[in-house]
Amino acid sequence: MLLRIITGIVGIVAAAYVIMQGDRVFAGATLLLALVGWFEFARAFARRGTTVAFFSGVIALPLMIGCAWLGNAEEMLGVSMAFALLTLTFTVLPIGQTLNFTEGAVGIAGVFYIGWPLSHLVMLRNLEGADFTSFFDPAVSVSYGAGLVWLMFIATWASDTFAYFVGSAIGSHKLAPSISPNKTVEGFLGSVVGTGAVLAGLAYAFDLPPEKTVYLGVCLAIIATLGDLVESAFKRHIGIKDSGSLIPGHGGVLDRFDSVLYTAPVVYYYALIFGLN
Repeated sequence: MLLRIITGIVGIVAAAYVIMQGDRVFAGATLLLALVGWFEFARAFARRGTTVAFFSGVIALPLMIGCAWLGNAEEMLGVSMAFALLTLTFTVLPIGQTLNFTEGAVGIAGVFYIGWPLSHLVMLRNLEGADFTSFFDPAVSVSYGAGLVWLMFIATWASDTFAYFVGSAIGSHKLAPSISPNKTVEGFLGSVVGTGAVLAGLAYAFDLPPEKTVYLGVCLAIIATLGDLVESAFKRHIGIKDSGSLIPGHGGVLDRFDSVLYTAPVVYYYALIFGLN
């Protein structure tokens, strides 16, 4: 537990630096997470005898995230389409590494599962709008994009934290026993209420529209739980406990960012549609 806490503190400090720097630093850090996550994904399936187009993913992910950083959503879609079609083509034209159709489809799923959400995370950081300004001290403010990323991370962390503590204290009804035996209905409801309350506090502290912010918090608690369950289903399918061991006490990148892969796109589109100024 101590190792987990220490690693968490170091991670928060590193995340704060990356988020506030933005631009190339944020895009580069996101790309690093994507590549490590892709390595974990490919290695996990290799243990089951399924080979994915690993080096194709290594090429596709930087292109996707690079397009997102440049703000070229159409180009990102084009890169994604090219990667998918070329990967499937390799299943019938044995050029280099021979893949069967299942292996090609798994590889495409992995790159999309990791690359598209993290590309949206980069686009979220680059969104422009009015700064998030402290209600208590107008001199304290963060840019709109950085504020949205913080909002997303805080809501995701709050969801995990409330689910764990409420579930540990009073949880008795299993939420998805065949996928994640430790998750409970009580923990899930605790995460929904707790995350909504945390974002209500942030709405007050930074003078954000309260109803929109609270609705976003409730939505993110639900979405974060789904992201966690999807990664749990992936690990159960493979037969592993953790996706990796890069982060001491927390497992791998996919273990730590499974919920973010779901919450980042939701915040991005929520902000585009409803705004949080």
